[in-house]
Amino acid sequence: MKTSYWLAAACLAASASGYANAGFKPIELKDHELAELRGRYVMPGRIISFGIVMSSTWRNASGDLIGATTLMQIQASTVKPQFYVSTIKESGNGSTPPSGTGNVIGGAGLTTTQGVTQTVRAAGDGNTAYNNVAINVQEANQAPAPSPVQGQVLTSGQTITDSNAAGNVAVAATGGGVQMAIQANNNQGTAMQQAAQGGLVQNTRLLGNSNRVNNLTQLNVVLNNNGRNAGAVNCNLNQLKALRSLGY
Repeated sequence: MKTSYWLAAACLAASASGYANAGFKPIELKDHELAELRGRYVMPGRIISFGIVMSSTWRNASGDLIGATTLMQIQASTVKPQFYVSTIKESGNGSTPPSGTGNVIGGAGLTTTQGVTQTVRAAGDGNTAYNNVAINVQEANQAPAPSPVQGQVLTSGQTITDSNAAGNVAVAATGGGVQMAIQANNNQGTAMQQAAQGGLVQNTRLLGNSNRVNNLTQLNVVLNNNGRNAGAVNCNLNQLKALRSLGY
């Protein structure tokens, strides 16, 4: 073998030895880089059930209650994803609460936020308000039985409404998602909850006294805990190998 080949081999060996002695040096990822990676990939077939439950209620000082719930569940047997809406209303003691005299200023930018936005703004006394988001992740070897179908199907562009002494509630299919809005009577305030376009907004304005408001969104995810078979694993590897032709 030519001397130049031996010289090149010696240089490569020395280089490899130097890297081995130096050890592995981790590279710190910035927050914005992690934000691009976090939660972006799940192995195909791992999610066997996904559901969303939203609920908004408003109870005034007289005990009158108005609100609504909506439910959607998706799994392998689902033919067409649909939201099912049920309105909620209860009567109180028959009296009318004093008209709210509070005034909340500003807040126009809250309608243009991204991600999860939760706000409670109060100009009255004795109020309670909760904005809650819950994510429930479980593992199972099969999808749970579909929840019983209850309520009215919410179609694209449709708005379902109801009202009583507490106020008016409207549930609408908008922005590729769903919005629930409550307008309380006697200038008590408003509540709005929306899940659409990759974001979630929960917004409450309280202008009167002694109101109780709840906004809740719960995401339910069931992951398949069965081991993946060799065919599925090879399929995933073959997909990754196809990236080589693109230079990765």
